[in-house]
Amino acid sequence: MAVIDSDAHVVETERTWEYMVDGDAAFKPEVVVPKAGGDREYWLIEGRAFAKNRNIGRDTPDEAREMSDIATRLAHMDELGVDVHVLYPTIFLRPLTRRPEVEAALCQSYNRWLADIWRKGNGRLRWVVVPPVMSLDKAIEEVHFGKEHGACGVYLRGVEGDRRLSDPYFYPLYREAASLDLPICVHASSGNFGMFDLYSQDSGFAQFKLTVVGAFHDLLMKGTPEKFPDLRWAFIEVSSQWVPYALNDAELRFARIGKNWLGRDTLRENRMYVACQTADDIQYVLQSAGDENIVIGTDYGHNDTSSELVALRKLREDGKIDSATADKILDRNARTLYGL
Repeated sequence: MAVIDSDAHVVETERTWEYMVDGDAAFKPEVVVPKAGGDREYWLIEGRAFAKNRNIGRDTPDEAREMSDIATRLAHMDELGVDVHVLYPTIFLRPLTRRPEVEAALCQSYNRWLADIWRKGNGRLRWVVVPPVMSLDKAIEEVHFGKEHGACGVYLRGVEGDRRLSDPYFYPLYREAASLDLPICVHASSGNFGMFDLYSQDSGFAQFKLTVVGAFHDLLMKGTPEKFPDLRWAFIEVSSQWVPYALNDAELRFARIGKNWLGRDTLRENRMYVACQTADDIQYVLQSAGDENIVIGTDYGHNDTSSELVALRKLREDGKIDSATADKILDRNARTLYGL
């Protein structure tokens, strides 16, 4: 049995942007520090500053989370008893630009950096490709590039610009992802500048988590998964304890419009997967969602409420669920979700 970390991270550095083609060099993010000094650093993109060195998991080696030494990352995975990391970005958890050409340059360079990491990772460092969704033709090109270079999912934020994920605008991307056997992976994030700024002083709950819960609910209400019967969906780093609440609310709304409700089979029939945390009441979640569509991640490289470096080991050892269910969450479910 393999142990698959369904949510691990890379932390971008200046090297991430070295893969830009010459014509895009002007779009490279710059690293700036406040005049007051200290250890704070920011990415500067089009005159706007984004925190660079916050939410850093100091329980992981610098060279492992920044991928400057792949051997160190793999050795740390061995120490943790993990066979595969599925890698998510850090910088793209927030909106970065309103200009399609800048978004395309950032995504293309990031994706080529990850392809290089995958190539050196002996099949153990899989990743989700980041599409420049403001330009769907380029987004589809990047999804194909990712598929050819070790990507096992397509990254989207809970809201992308001024569009919800149920918007038909995304249908061509969904069709392409389905044809390539790549799931749509919705990670804790904010892709709308207005929402990002409105909640910038909160704890991060509304800013990063609730957009994903809302996307899950909206996709069900709009019947989007039904329109793409070969497409899988993942909802990552928002825990799983909200699932019973969201399903209960959706059931009430389905009843009002006379739509058939699938009950406990809703996640399975819609091919929707949710990453749990060991702090969740997992048994309670399983009663509503079943045990075939729950996965787990450590948030490797970060330091927030979802970060737990030994989560995969703890899931098996703390006795909250039986060993057969733990095996599904750690291996079979993740393998099915990501097509590994």
